[in-house]
This record gives sequence, C-alpha cells and structure tokens, in this order.
Amino acid sequence: MMLENLGEQKAADIVEKAVEEVLREGRIRTYDLGGKSSTSDVGDAVAARLKSLA
Repeated sequence: MMLENLGEQKAADIVEKAVEEVLREGRIRTYDLGGKSSTSDVGDAVAARLKSLA
C-alpha cells in the first residue's frame, strides 16, 4: 500500500504477487496464519520470490 501511495504501482504489484505466491504454496507461514515459520522466514521467502519476479 505504501508503494501504491508513492506512485510505484508496478513495484507494488510485484511485491503483492510475491507475497501471494509464497502464501499459496503453504510451506512458509507465520504462526498467526497457522504455520510455524518466523516473520524472518516469511520475509526471506518473499525476498527470494521477488528476485525471481524482477
């Protein structure tokens, strides 16, 4: 949402897609989403996915 507010729609779309793909896989989720991964684990997974999308 911050990227959208800054006028960076393309970047916002890529970040959103990376998050959606990581969550859809279901392997890496934080405790509040029924998983056992840390916030850092999720962040690392999203960052790795971003590299593949960029």
